[in-house]
Order: sequence, then structure tokens, then C-alpha cells
Amino acid sequence: MTKNAADQPMLPYEKFLALGSCALTEAELIAIILRTGTRDCPALMTAQKVLALAGGREPGLNGLYHVSVKELMEIPGIGEVKAVKIKCLTELAMRMARERALRTRNFNHPDTVAEYYMERLRHEEKEVILLLLLDNKLNLIEEYMVSVGTVRASLLSSREVFIEALKHRASNLMLLHNHPSGDPRPSKQDIAITRKIKEAGELMDIPLIDHIILGDMCYVSLKEEALL
Repeated sequence: MTKNAADQPMLPYEKFLALGSCALTEAELIAIILRTGTRDCPALMTAQKVLALAGGREPGLNGLYHVSVKELMEIPGIGEVKAVKIKCLTELAMRMARERALRTRNFNHPDTVAEYYMERLRHEEKEVILLLLLDNKLNLIEEYMVSVGTVRASLLSSREVFIEALKHRASNLMLLHNHPSGDPRPSKQDIAITRKIKEAGELMDIPLIDHIILGDMCYVSLKEEALL
């Protein structure tokens, strides 16, 4: 018995147009991004293989963040263009999630700030210094990467800090960086540059409210340790 066209399941793109993105499975969403597969492996089946690969790294869609372009290209039907497209969309989704999380983060409590950034920076092999620009109610205005250093050291320019603070009309500042060694205890250099920026901030009426150093599932707030 021949099936009518109405009895055939809708393709992901058609389903999107008819029912909207919320009605699509994760595999169907990825299939639309891929557009095509191969003769033996259509786009939906290819998308399911992408999800299986990601699931081997981390449960759920977050595993896509840990899959490389090279690994994606090992799936039949996925060339460099499709692999790069998947990685770019993954990064875009992560940035959107980060932005939503940051807008609701309470920057008056070091533990909640550390919790968010610890997950984000835990895979970094070099020191990453972030400048958080806050308004007078301690809401985030902008996040700025001041520097990425070597494994042993990083550079922090107080001049660059205040150029960004003035550009974004920040009322308060917070510094945050990771220690790849896993030990968040501040070095003498960490304390010295923190105090230097604090003093400059007091002169410019843009106070540095904290400097948080992240380690392996732990952190040190220089404010809490009375080192600020």
C-alpha cells in the first residue's frame, strides 16, 4: 500500500516552518544546520551521530563544546565547513548562556562570582585576567579580558584597566583571574598589583571592590582575606 504524502513524517526544516523551533528535537535542529548528509546517511542520521559523539564527552548538548573540528569531520557527511559551523553555533550558544547568567549574578558576593567563573576557566592552561566593569548597583556593564599570560605569570596594566573603566563609565571594578596550578593563594605580585589598582581607583573615584583568584574548585577573595 502506497503512503500518501500527508502520511510521511515532516522533514526537520518543514517541521520548523509548521510548528516552530521548540517542536524540534536536538537532532532535528542540528540536521537543519547540516542541511545535507550522504546517500547512506541523511542529515538527521548524521545529526544523531554528532550528538552521540558529544555525549561521549559530556552528557547533553554541552559535550559539543569539547568536540574538535577534526573529530566532527570524521563523521561521514561532515566536512570542514559543516564542522566549523557546528563549533561556531556551539560557541554562540555558550556565550548567550553566559550573558544571561552574568546579568543575574550578584557581584556583591564572591562565592557566586567564583562559582560561575570557576566552571568557565577550569580548562585554561594559562592565566586569564578578567576585568569586570560594574555600575553603582554592582550590576555587570561589561566583561573585558585584560590579558592572557604564560603558565607562570601574566601581565596586568593598570593603565589599560582604567581606559576600559572610563570608556564604559563604570562605577566599580572587580578583577578575577585563575591560577592554572590549582592553588588560589595570591602571590606577592598579585597583592602588589591589586593594591596599585585599588589606590588608582580611589583617586579616580572608581573603586576596586575585589580581586578573586580561582584555583581547582576553590577560590580566594582578596577582600575577604583583608588583602585589598
